[in-house]
Amino acid sequence: MPLFERYIGIDYSGAQTAESSLSGLRAYVSTPSDLPREELPPPSPRKYWTRRGIAKWLCAELSSDIPTLIGIDHGFSFPLAYFKAYALDHDWSAFLDDFQHHWPTDEHQ
Repeated sequence: MPLFERYIGIDYSGAQTAESSLSGLRAYVSTPSDLPREELPPPSPRKYWTRRGIAKWLCAELSSDIPTLIGIDHGFSFPLAYFKAYALDHDWSAFLDDFQHHWPTDEHQ
């Protein structure tokens, strides 16, 4: 039996800002018994997802009791200049601590 009942894939390519509607931002959902299907953004004047819209949708999806695995195609990196400007050690833990301090994305809104 699979560990997860639902799989969500996010293609985050080309995302510029939280409010911009971007054709490269796509979401896909699958289950062990179904082929992946594209999840379209909610009806609005915008044709494509926004980063904020994807985040809100993911929060709503994850509030259910369905065991879900999410994969995000996103370059999780910052320029070396960022680490130098803020005197951060060049390691993953230092980056995550700094990011969580400035962008507490684990808090409910």
